[in-house]
Amino acid sequence: MLAIALILGLQPLEAIDIEAVSPDLVTPKATAGDPAPGKRVIQVGEGYEGTQVHHLIYFPKDWVKGRKYPVIVEYAGNRWKNGPGTIEACNLGYGISGGKGVIWICMPFVDKKNGRNATTWWGDVGATVGYCKATVRRTCKEFGGDPTNVFIAGFSRGSIACNYIGLHDDEIASLWRGFICHSHYDGVRKWGYAGSDREAAAVRLKRLGDRQQFISQETSVDPVKEYLREAFPAGNFTFQAMPFSAHTDAWVLRDIPERKILREWLRRSLRNEGE
Repeated sequence: MLAIALILGLQPLEAIDIEAVSPDLVTPKATAGDPAPGKRVIQVGEGYEGTQVHHLIYFPKDWVKGRKYPVIVEYAGNRWKNGPGTIEACNLGYGISGGKGVIWICMPFVDKKNGRNATTWWGDVGATVGYCKATVRRTCKEFGGDPTNVFIAGFSRGSIACNYIGLHDDEIASLWRGFICHSHYDGVRKWGYAGSDREAAAVRLKRLGDRQQFISQETSVDPVKEYLREAFPAGNFTFQAMPFSAHTDAWVLRDIPERKILREWLRRSLRNEGE
């Protein structure tokens, strides 16, 4: 039987225009300089000096050297209509945390050939996976990331990446405490890249084990539910339909019940000290 976690018993609101709801958070702009509390800064991974490949790291406002913090690793959506496909456009990690208590990394899809971040699909998959592994290790070693509480999150292309990149091999799969997938899901439909078929997605999904995934989608999550009933019926999934049709991650910047549900899911998913 498909395991579906129900948090607080809350149901989606009547359909709303999410753009008409005023934000209560503004995602910080990326700047140069050293990481510091409340700042979102540009970093370059080892071996990528002299290229345009980079990630962004945000230290929470309450960051103190020597303490450990959960980490949210986020992947961006594709370049599409008004979406630029850049890591600078990510919102999930900031909206989920409210800028407190969590280190937030916006991770690139590495276009190694052209020395830049890919704005559509994966770039070089091996390089993207390697960049992620090295950056998570560095964040936990140098900046107080808690290796037992690292979460992967993404919107659209980034949501697919939670499994496509995050479960690419056993080593990267072992990094994650949980997964936050908003709008699209690996294996539900075939896309124009190698390995998007259900058979390949099923191999990746086996690496999930019993770890939790929060899966949300505008309007309806039924297609993902139906897929996972067949592909991974024992999975530990929380499904959340959104009461709007807009394809956006900016809903986390607004005080709506669904954001409260996601924040509570994260709080309950964290590994407590001594566990």
